[in-house]
Amino acid sequence: CLPLIHFYNAHQKQHKKFPLFLMNEFIDKLGQNRDSVYFRDGVRRIDFVLSYVDDKDGDKKAERRREFEANLEKAGLELETEDKSESDDRKTYYLKIHAPWEVLATYADVLKIKVPFKASDIPKAREVPLEWLTHPFRLPDNIMRPEPDYFTAPFDKSKVDFFLIDDKDTFFPPSTRNRIVYYILTRCPYYKEDRKEKDKTGINRLLNNGTYTSAYPLHDCKYWKKAQDMQCESERYHLYKYWARFLCFYKEQPLNLIKKYYGEKIGIYFAWLGFYTEMLFFAAVMGVICFVYGVLSYEDNITSKEICDPKIGGMIVMCPLCDKKCSYWKLNSTCLSSWQSHLFDNEGTVFFAIFMGIWVTLFLEFWKRRQARLEYEWDLVDFEEEQQQLQIRPEYELKCTGRRLNRITQEMEPYLPFPSKCARFCLSGATVLFWTCLIVACIMGVIAYRLAVYAAFASIMKDSPTSKIQLVGSLITPQLATSVTASCINFVIILILNFLYEHVAIWITDMEIPKTHLEYENKLTMKMFMFQFVNYYSSCFYVAFFKGKFVGYPGNYTYMFGKWSKLRNEECAPGGCLIELTTQLLIVMAGKQMVGNVQEALLNWWGSRKGRSHPESTYSRWEQDHDLQNFSQFGLFYEYLEMVIQFGFITLFVASFPLAPLLALFNNILEVRVDAWKFTTQFRRPVAAKSRNIGAWEEILNVVAILSVVTNAFIMAFTSDMIPRLVYLYAYHPGDEATMRGYITNSLSLPTHLCKLTDFFFSSYRDYRYPPGHEKQYTHNMQFWHILAAKLAFIIIMEHVVFVVKFFVAWLIPDVPTEVKARIKRERFLVQEYLHNYEVEKLKMQLSQSFCLSTETASLLPSSPSKHQVLSECI
Repeated sequence: CLPLIHFYNAHQKQHKKFPLFLMNEFIDKLGQNRDSVYFRDGVRRIDFVLSYVDDKDGDKKAERRREFEANLEKAGLELETEDKSESDDRKTYYLKIHAPWEVLATYADVLKIKVPFKASDIPKAREVPLEWLTHPFRLPDNIMRPEPDYFTAPFDKSKVDFFLIDDKDTFFPPSTRNRIVYYILTRCPYYKEDRKEKDKTGINRLLNNGTYTSAYPLHDCKYWKKAQDMQCESERYHLYKYWARFLCFYKEQPLNLIKKYYGEKIGIYFAWLGFYTEMLFFAAVMGVICFVYGVLSYEDNITSKEICDPKIGGMIVMCPLCDKKCSYWKLNSTCLSSWQSHLFDNEGTVFFAIFMGIWVTLFLEFWKRRQARLEYEWDLVDFEEEQQQLQIRPEYELKCTGRRLNRITQEMEPYLPFPSKCARFCLSGATVLFWTCLIVACIMGVIAYRLAVYAAFASIMKDSPTSKIQLVGSLITPQLATSVTASCINFVIILILNFLYEHVAIWITDMEIPKTHLEYENKLTMKMFMFQFVNYYSSCFYVAFFKGKFVGYPGNYTYMFGKWSKLRNEECAPGGCLIELTTQLLIVMAGKQMVGNVQEALLNWWGSRKGRSHPESTYSRWEQDHDLQNFSQFGLFYEYLEMVIQFGFITLFVASFPLAPLLALFNNILEVRVDAWKFTTQFRRPVAAKSRNIGAWEEILNVVAILSVVTNAFIMAFTSDMIPRLVYLYAYHPGDEATMRGYITNSLSLPTHLCKLTDFFFSSYRDYRYPPGHEKQYTHNMQFWHILAAKLAFIIIMEHVVFVVKFFVAWLIPDVPTEVKARIKRERFLVQEYLHNYEVEKLKMQLSQSFCLSTETASLLPSSPSKHQVLSECI
């Protein structure tokens, strides 16, 4: 077989037509291994595959396919069809596409693809001291750096000898080849020459109308073993071995190999996810330190000791938490929740909240620097979005029957009339508003559930007011039981609404008929993020900023739906509402992460071993990839959305749960490997796409970061019990020694008989009001206003301190490292210098050739100075 292939290569170099049927027949007789990425000749690489089946509407589709494939061949692509009799299911045809050198060179010039022209002479970074400590986390150099470092320049077909071309067959990597072929496929028409219908263009239209069932580039081999063909790179195998397995969780990611195989857009996502996970390590360490401080200061918590003390908390009887079914309760019944609250509501939490405000800034600023470095290393500095990303969507062309003249192209194009556009926009806005109101209604229902269930728990309690502690089950107070069950129900509602709204968001975005793919993705991004922001965070906002703030006082309580509802607004426990916010955040955040990972594992588990049951001789490479899941254009969108929602949890409400970054860290370590496993084993190979950054998500992260400073300041001021304790410590403690003794008694209003209209038992309630009989009875006393002033002052001071540090850090850290700026300038200088020298040498050669011709013709004439010689000497 080898002599025949060499014979074919010799013919190709001499531009002679070779009878391929001889080679095909010869290889078929030998029994070709169908697990290959080459045509039957074993030489031409498969750059793209289209599949289709015969159906009842076969004539129309067959006609479209004939015209489309004929136009592909006119564009220079080479095609080869696999009959359905050769396929595993005996009904699918496969059209294999190969782009020869001429086509690749032409479109590389059109797309300004950067290619190497000189080996880099910039010395590598010096070794960092103690670098040997990182060796266990590193991967082999051939995996981390699959390509040498070159200076690159946009490809120019007229200057082929300027670039470092050793072998034309391997000069463009497979990711660039499939990108070029896809560019042609999306612009190739399928109408006849005598009927030019502009809307009948592109593979996307043919996929939508069912002419083809799928279009995809091929993986280079099986993921669990290397390709048998030595010409094949086996990059998929290396990605699985060193990246996609969970046992590699502690290793660095082979970002350059990911970029080379999947393209820059997917590479930048995993670079961001990996960097986000690395930065979470520092936040998690500080969160653990804050939690450990709460544990170590457990015994110094005088407030909890007083609550649990039978002589103090056991002697204080509190007003019932509802009107009829609830009984009086002793303060020491909240002993357990008071100790739990201290773990998160302590002095260390204030410093952790300030630290997280600064951490967010450092994360975003250092990511900009990392992103700038990747832009340089991946040749994205001068990159501009290709026109194919702004291509008109087929749905837009199909639904917009109106035509108007484009002032730039001077061609007729489809458009959506303004009245129709306004009507669709209004309907879309009304739909989004309706679903937002539906979320609020569900939250109100959960609140009503909390009130009703607490009353039910209270009706079960038959203990007298003099009993020690009231529990539902072992060590579970009614408040805790109500909070946990309500949080679980709220989480289930979140999942249901999220599932339904995902389809609604796609429907209303389709209804708006966006013109381009980029516009479609941006609109869907805004709708999905706004909805999920309200869906996931609304319950946390309620507990943090509304619960216990509008309760009223005995004899004049505030009710949720008026007095007729008999659902009195919830009160916070004597230790504050922070522990309930912690419970809510823990259940929603951890539940979302767990459900997401389990869902991904279950959805993809069934296909993990599918290809291994087929013999290689019958189960072809294109069939194996055809049976994998399609990677849609919104694949990365959902991955980013999941991580941005998590980012909101660990920043917006982190003051209530310092261990949230630790949970996020564990989840992301798993998430990186789960996503890598999906891309490597479960998805078809995506078409390589370029991207300089993470796009609109970066702006969303900036907004969330700024909002997080405000929310954490308000949580520490109004949800935590920190400010009232500090005001008591420095202004209202009895005696000369600053101590927290007596704080519990001070934080309760004096006994009253107005707790229940039917009882006349003197009891206390949580508030700062004048006692009965006072001229200002039941109005807020001076201590309340002092505490309120301290809370507002704390918010202003904390926000200003964090924002000043944020802006100073942002100003101090340049977005682009100095080293990268120098390299960019040097590369641009070298490109200009080498191009200038190349043009000069080329001109010299042309002049020397013309001079030789002129001397031959003028040898019989009298000698005279040659202008060409003079010009050549000047050059």
